[in-house]
Amino acid sequence: MRIEAATEATPALLEALRSLLPQLNPRLPELTMEKLQAVVDDPAATLLAVYDEGTVMGVAVVLTYTTPSWRKARIEDVVIDEKARGRGLGKALVERCIELARERGAEVVELQSARWREAANRLYPALGFELRESNLYRLTL
Repeated sequence: MRIEAATEATPALLEALRSLLPQLNPRLPELTMEKLQAVVDDPAATLLAVYDEGTVMGVAVVLTYTTPSWRKARIEDVVIDEKARGRGLGKALVERCIELARERGAEVVELQSARWREAANRLYPALGFELRESNLYRLTL
């Protein structure tokens, strides 16, 4: 297993993400090469891919930004392929996300997870995340 930051948007990476992201949320819009390129080009975002035997088996995005209160990191779109779950890939990927946040000077790391993602919701507290009482609001533009 190895975890690497994507440095270019490739057809192979696009194909892997098109397979993985519906496992995270089947209602997500289909990823395009243009959107993938935008993520790779965004200096605030790092797309990490976990490879097992040369195949992308999971991904996560780490975003870092500054607010008046904190230097923050947010972990988004964490997903491990259904065929590879239960082997520690998700834990290793999230640990690498946290490490990257530290390297970027983050003081706080946040993420959210759907309630039905039971394994993820067991993993995050085990890695030190605390469940917050908060309402998440979304406005789709």
